[in-house]
Amino acid sequence: MSKNNSKRILFLTHYFPPESNAPASRVYEMTKRWVAAGHDVTVLTCAPNVPNGIVYEGYKNKFRQTELIDGINVIRVWSYMAANKGTLRRTLNYLTYMLSAIFWGLFVKKPDVIIATSPQFFCGWAGVWLKRLRRVPFILEIRDIWPETVVAIGAIKNRNLLRLFEWLEIKMYKASDIIVTVGEGYRQKLLERNVSSKKIVIVSNGADLNFFKPSDPDSQLLESIGIKDKFICSFIGTVGMCSGLKVIVDAAKLLSQKGYSELVFLVVGDGAVRQELQAESEKLKLSNIVFTGRRPKIEMPKFIASSDVCLAHLQKKDLFKTVIPSKIFEAAAMAKPIVLGVEGFAAKLLNEAKAGICIEPENYVELADALILLYEDPNRKTQYGQSGYSYVLKNFNRDKLAKDYLNTIECLVGMGK
Repeated sequence: MSKNNSKRILFLTHYFPPESNAPASRVYEMTKRWVAAGHDVTVLTCAPNVPNGIVYEGYKNKFRQTELIDGINVIRVWSYMAANKGTLRRTLNYLTYMLSAIFWGLFVKKPDVIIATSPQFFCGWAGVWLKRLRRVPFILEIRDIWPETVVAIGAIKNRNLLRLFEWLEIKMYKASDIIVTVGEGYRQKLLERNVSSKKIVIVSNGADLNFFKPSDPDSQLLESIGIKDKFICSFIGTVGMCSGLKVIVDAAKLLSQKGYSELVFLVVGDGAVRQELQAESEKLKLSNIVFTGRRPKIEMPKFIASSDVCLAHLQKKDLFKTVIPSKIFEAAAMAKPIVLGVEGFAAKLLNEAKAGICIEPENYVELADALILLYEDPNRKTQYGQSGYSYVLKNFNRDKLAKDYLNTIECLVGMGK
């Protein structure tokens, strides 16, 4: 690509590798492809600390530090460290990142476009202010409808505070030039808030088909965590308040009572409710749940490959009917059947792909029954895996999605010239 066509992109995100949650993965997967296409990309983010609010080894929570990751210029700025739970400290975490991002964003070479992604809400506002101060086009990426999400899980209940946030939400939408969102459900939510349809572009989540691909189970990995020769249902991701994962404890108890000792849950990841779930599991003396805690992203394909079934699950809330968890695409890319406890658009996608079984969220009986069905019918399990793999291969390749996003950026920048 010639220098004349190269774009200078400033991307604001609260999360970035080595953090391995869905927002971090999405930004990394997009930006590394834009760099490969010849663009100059700077990511403005925090010191890696999710989910415990403890800075990862090899990093410090300094006012500013830089590194180069796969050609991406990464600037890490200071923020108040807080675990992924509670309200006051997390809000301070978000606010301090916003202020640091606005400040250091003024010293980056003037970009052609600024992108800010949610979560979190205040990251979006950092983008709004930098748009005004740097006088460049601004793309707001919506991966979460905020503050509606925190209301749904009961994290904020003060009505005056919520009204303020709702007002700021609408102002943020109006300040953006383009809103990129990850699915039709979010598009509908934005339309309900009187956002113009001409302003909304959908670029869905997907899978890196070079990283997530069908492979054999890792027997050494399974032996190291003590669940070799078991039928494994894995939940891989943030064990947060929205996940509704008490359903795993209840289903494990039921499976144990029914005598299905060979059916085991594997929970890979950490978050606000992981310790609570693990303590309850230990209290009930359930030997059919294994918690690994946070593991490096490089190991995620090994965990998926070593699973018989992958679980995607959220609380039973109307808001989550708009969500399509990214772990669906990663599991399908590795030809693994999915048990899905998410209603709405995600369930529609799974049924369309014929990639697994939909259950009612937080219904532990249905979860246990789905696992028994797949355990006792290996052909069905294989068919779901193969069908999901074909569907993702055709529709959710990260390479194509990154090109689609880049087309949106180039059109916006071209209009501004």
